[in-house]
Amino acid sequence: MDERAVAEEVLSGDVAGRLLRCAGATTGVVVLSGSSGRVDVARARLFANEGAFALALQWFGGDGQIPGICEIPLETFFAATDYLVGLGCRRIVYIGTSKGAEASLLAAVHDPRIEAVVAISPTSVVWGNIGPGRDGISWPERSSWTLKGIPLPFVPSIPDWSAEHVDGLVSYRGLFQRALQTFSDEAAKAAIPVEAISAEIVLVAGGDDALWPSLDFADRIVRRRQDAGKVTRLVSAPDAGHRILLPGENTPRSRLHAHGGNDDADARLGREAWRYIRELL
Repeated sequence: MDERAVAEEVLSGDVAGRLLRCAGATTGVVVLSGSSGRVDVARARLFANEGAFALALQWFGGDGQIPGICEIPLETFFAATDYLVGLGCRRIVYIGTSKGAEASLLAAVHDPRIEAVVAISPTSVVWGNIGPGRDGISWPERSSWTLKGIPLPFVPSIPDWSAEHVDGLVSYRGLFQRALQTFSDEAAKAAIPVEAISAEIVLVAGGDDALWPSLDFADRIVRRRQDAGKVTRLVSAPDAGHRILLPGENTPRSRLHAHGGNDDADARLGREAWRYIRELL
């Protein structure tokens, strides 16, 4: 990794988070974390050290923002792209994890300025909200996203689902699998239209993901794009979980939710994925 001089600044307003500036950069990377809401400065620094502007975006839960992942305007991400283009970035890359991967793929569907997407532990469909909307209400369920003020179709969850446990922690994998089977019509409508994405796509998924079946989702994305004559790179490992570790990362495991995998497998998959991520940068 090429350690470069990187300046960091805090952003607020329409585009919030942390910007890591690398002098002379022409590639801009938008880093989207998952439902933790973490502004992932550590991951953004990996990309800044590769010679890119890196924007660790805060896209919910901040000042003036929707408190949960509930009807988040996709325009939030278009504004982030606008910002990096305004800094002189000629190549825009989105790197998202979990719900951030969902957002990254959706943003690329509607914004052709995005030239590459890395979707880590992705989903192939839109899901319902996690947490409250602007009204402070979490239930009844709503879409995670809107476009031009209109909620996107989503797959509902199962209210009476019985929790499953892995290593003493709640695993939601079965919940998502059952929802897809129960609401097959809704799932068809909620499929992310990845065949419309012009960007290069790298998917990173572990077969032991205990939070949701990300490798199954990734396979669906690959097939959908293959049917449209488009190539997608899938980097996977059967023993890796939901939390993929890129080189140098030591992101702590959740104390509430089972992620599956293990530190060694998660890091090995991250190292393999890093080779392809560097190519995109």
